[in-house]
Amino acid sequence: MTHLQVRQTRPRRQTATFVVIVALVLVAAVVASLALAADVTVRARYDSRIERFDDPAAALSEASRPAPVPGEARTYLLLGSDSRVSAGDASQWAAGAQRTDAIMLVHLPADRSGLYVMSIPRDSWVDVPGHGRAKINAAFSWGGPALLVQTVEQLTGLRVDHVGVVDFEGFVAMTDALGGVEVTVPEATQDARASFPAGTSTMDGEQALDYVRQRYGLDDGDLDRVRRHQNWVRAVLRGALSRDTLTDPRQLDAFLLATTSAVALDSSFGVADLRDLALELRGLRSEDVDFLTVPVAGTGRSEDGQSVVLLDHPAADGLWQAVRDGTLPAWTATADADLLGSTVD
Repeated sequence: MTHLQVRQTRPRRQTATFVVIVALVLVAAVVASLALAADVTVRARYDSRIERFDDPAAALSEASRPAPVPGEARTYLLLGSDSRVSAGDASQWAAGAQRTDAIMLVHLPADRSGLYVMSIPRDSWVDVPGHGRAKINAAFSWGGPALLVQTVEQLTGLRVDHVGVVDFEGFVAMTDALGGVEVTVPEATQDARASFPAGTSTMDGEQALDYVRQRYGLDDGDLDRVRRHQNWVRAVLRGALSRDTLTDPRQLDAFLLATTSAVALDSSFGVADLRDLALELRGLRSEDVDFLTVPVAGTGRSEDGQSVVLLDHPAADGLWQAVRDGTLPAWTATADADLLGSTVD
């Protein structure tokens, strides 16, 4: 048995977590508008840029999977990756070809009242089917999307309906396609990479990347970084859904090309599914997206010296049960504040 030394700590999130959910919401918004377009060629211009990979569910035994959540609720597994190779290269989806820097479940309730993004730290120490205890992101390296789906379903008891992957550089391109985004910095900060004056500034993609990666000079450490991640997300959502973007054909085209080029989806997540999702989310606003972190007990080191995150399984089980029961609003109302995304802009 692997022994762990435990210490308490706040959960750590990866920047790519927010990249993925923004891409999902933006793609949904994009498809909503394309669904109404009469020109099939126009729709194909964007859909052809969404990369596809084999449906992970096809490799899994139906008897081994959790039952679907009753009703029309849906749960998506979304991954952020800095290591994708060129789009269209099928070898990148083979076992061991890439790693994921962010893992999260996105839950869409049956009443479509909002979206819940539940981040699972990539270093979470879990059981990986066929491999024993390991960091959860190792499942993706060892067995690609199929093994990660199997691992997540075993951990949570929730069925994964579809899988999506977003690369980080694509999100930078989305920001630049908007002509930059406005981000408010409450207090001036700086590190070796860049400095950020207090107030509202327009940042391009690389500047925003430096902003969310700043490690020093932040009073509240990782929690300040989480707030910065969310500020960037809200800024991109505002820019993407603004009248200026939606009514400027060139800017809208550049943004749609950047967004759809950044996304890879499983082969069973077809255009009709995207269209239906988009139409269901057409009234969604950035404030309707709730960010959560799966409850953690702390961090520790495995017997072989790896730094790992220890999940608080009793508390996490309460979260998964709330998903199944459709009671997430009540769960978030009583959750530890450190587990909830900041609403401060």
